[in-house]
Amino acid sequence: MRDADGRTYLDMTSGQGVALLGHSHPRIVEAIQRQAERLITCPEIFYNDQRARLLERLAEHTPEGLTRYFLCNSGAEAVEGAMKLARMVTGRKQILAAQRGFHGRTLGALSATWNPRFRDPFLPLLPGVMHISYEDIGAAERAISASTAAVILEVIQGEGGVHPASLEFLTAVRDLCSKRGALLILDEVQTGLGRTGAWFACDAMGIQPDVLCLGKGIAGGLPMGVVCWSESLGRMKEGSHGSTLGGNPLACAAALATLDVLEEEDLPNRSHALGERLLKEFGGANHPLVREIRGRGLMIGIDLRQRVTPALKGLMTRGVLALPAGPTVLRLLPPLIVQQSELDHVRQAIFEVLEEINDGRDVD
Repeated sequence: MRDADGRTYLDMTSGQGVALLGHSHPRIVEAIQRQAERLITCPEIFYNDQRARLLERLAEHTPEGLTRYFLCNSGAEAVEGAMKLARMVTGRKQILAAQRGFHGRTLGALSATWNPRFRDPFLPLLPGVMHISYEDIGAAERAISASTAAVILEVIQGEGGVHPASLEFLTAVRDLCSKRGALLILDEVQTGLGRTGAWFACDAMGIQPDVLCLGKGIAGGLPMGVVCWSESLGRMKEGSHGSTLGGNPLACAAALATLDVLEEEDLPNRSHALGERLLKEFGGANHPLVREIRGRGLMIGIDLRQRVTPALKGLMTRGVLALPAGPTVLRLLPPLIVQQSELDHVRQAIFEVLEEINDGRDVD
């Protein structure tokens, strides 16, 4: 990436996780150009071949049994669809979410989001949504009841600080949902499609959701979200949900090209290998400003002992773009095609900036 003055930047945000294959990947560009010459949009009430092909391809990768899909335009829309599905299927109203969780900014998704900074300007939000402590099995056992339609969780909390859930916690919630008739919705908008070193973070942990939410990079940079759910839950009632632009041929063509590259270049496994090395290198370099390093694959959070903003600004002056994940966490979400040499440069830049901050020097 280059700015208006011609300065070059490494984008370790991948456009908030959307540029999964980098910006303007040639395969994505080619697919968009080719499809734009044929058909750009098609209402969901009619058949289009790109949507049909994409649904077949998704079924090759989504967790076993999740073979029903609703295509929309964002991760937040996927969460909205999942919450509506849960209420419709179970006949119940209560939705449980987790503290520190982030699920989007539309009204329903915002109701499941925890941070008061996002929520407070829009109160009152959707009734019947409650939050429990993340990683607290006792809290989940007390909260999940015969009134609970669904529990929605991130396998790794992104905006909330890059906090991975433990296998013990997810297993316990899965079992409680099954016993008490609630659905388990896993929000993999940020963690899905190879980001964490597997096609889906839940696959790597052996956790089977009833509903899966996807978004961000699935269409290589074009807007798309997907609700995936179990065949056993049946169909949504006709007319109960819809999306004018969801599943349009242009976005579906881009998504098909994205899946092609993920498969052909084995990017989920590559993400695992690059992330393991980077986490090891970060973990082996003790620094007084670093409290903890967390994450999986190419989703990494560096929890600092101070606010993260000075570090982000310092990295920007060195041509590295990174994200916050709460007030103290520096988050790395590089494209899955990132090179090892680029990660080496980023790691070096991070420690240079931290040294300057620790020494009291001006990082700008």
